[in-house]
Amino acid sequence: MTAAPPAPHGTPTTPGPADAGRPRAPRLVSLDALRLVAAVAVVVYHFTGRTASSWGPEQTELLRGAGAWTSYGSLGPELFFVISGFVILMTAWDRTTVSVVASRIGRLYPSYWVAVLLTGALLLWVWPDGKDVTAGQVAVNLTMLQSAFGVPHVDGVYWTLWTELRFYLLIGVLVLVGVTRRRVLAFALLWPPAALLAEKLGSAELAELLISHYAPLFAAGMALYLVYRDGHALVPWFVVGANTALAAYLIAPSRTAVLSRVTEYVPSTAGLAVGVVVCVALVALVALTPLARIDRPWLATAGALTYPLYLVHQYWGLYVVDLLVDRDAPAWAALGAALLVSLLLAWAVQRLVEAPYAPRLRRGSERCLTSLRDRLLFRLNHGPRALETAEQLNIVDTPAGLPAPVAHGSRRADQPDGGGRTP
Repeated sequence: MTAAPPAPHGTPTTPGPADAGRPRAPRLVSLDALRLVAAVAVVVYHFTGRTASSWGPEQTELLRGAGAWTSYGSLGPELFFVISGFVILMTAWDRTTVSVVASRIGRLYPSYWVAVLLTGALLLWVWPDGKDVTAGQVAVNLTMLQSAFGVPHVDGVYWTLWTELRFYLLIGVLVLVGVTRRRVLAFALLWPPAALLAEKLGSAELAELLISHYAPLFAAGMALYLVYRDGHALVPWFVVGANTALAAYLIAPSRTAVLSRVTEYVPSTAGLAVGVVVCVALVALVALTPLARIDRPWLATAGALTYPLYLVHQYWGLYVVDLLVDRDAPAWAALGAALLVSLLLAWAVQRLVEAPYAPRLRRGSERCLTSLRDRLLFRLNHGPRALETAEQLNIVDTPAGLPAPVAHGSRRADQPDGGGRTP
């Protein structure tokens, strides 16, 4: 996920300071495991399905046509998006916008920064034949906002993170309004057709903001969370079904065109549509059946590798393939080595970066955002004249660390008066 991305991503763990007194959202290890399955499907697709110069012109023969089947692993991001719809809504319920934003910053950025630098270093200095990138491109990619600036991704997998970020923005707005069952149902039902309508009317910027192509997947995940939270009911299941059908309609034809261009195979459009339905069904299966009660420590540990694996695997894995194929290593050995190196890199990023620094970044972000929010609300809630009157009456109550305003034309008690005397 998430994300990215599968970010993206990660079921809720420890609540932040702003969440004191709130019930902690349960951790669904089954969703962590499902996210890992999605990431592995993407990894195998990138190593065997996509046409890559690392394998040379005989890729199809070397891999014995495996890409005809592994190409369906390209639907891994779609599975991430359904999981994100479920998990991010679960994370955001009964929490403040500041807490939600801080949790996403802490979750996404530490591993991402390291992954961008690792891949950038590989492509700039170690394996420049892998892809043409520039140092400036790497720098912009560190913001995760390169798509907004029109800068290409250092690694193509980052496209899912831009999709996730827009979803987080929409969830942030929903949290500001107030998250209720009725509002979530209305949002999940109306958002995808509204996004599609914006695209049909030629409003490209609005359609981009509303994630027109993938909105149904997020919305289906949100509706599944309502079923998980409140029990089975007709309306949320209708929202799940309608969004699943819309997602299959939107994604299957476009993915057929993409795979026909970047692989040596022409996939079945019907098969891809079924694959989209399966993505939603898998989330329902692991969240709404006894599988949701699975709680194995090793699954949680393996699931923690999902995000860094997704971020680092593509070019480092293909670099390993390139090295071994040039030395006439068997295809299975090159593929196995690429998988092993990708997993080891993911493990290192998770243990050395994500585990120690993600919580620190989340807490720091929450403190900064809380201070900024308090200052902004203080200014909004006290107009200039109200501040002046309050100061004159000595009743101004300022946020911690914010100096009390001095009214225009007034003097502080410790300042001398016009005659140079203090009262």
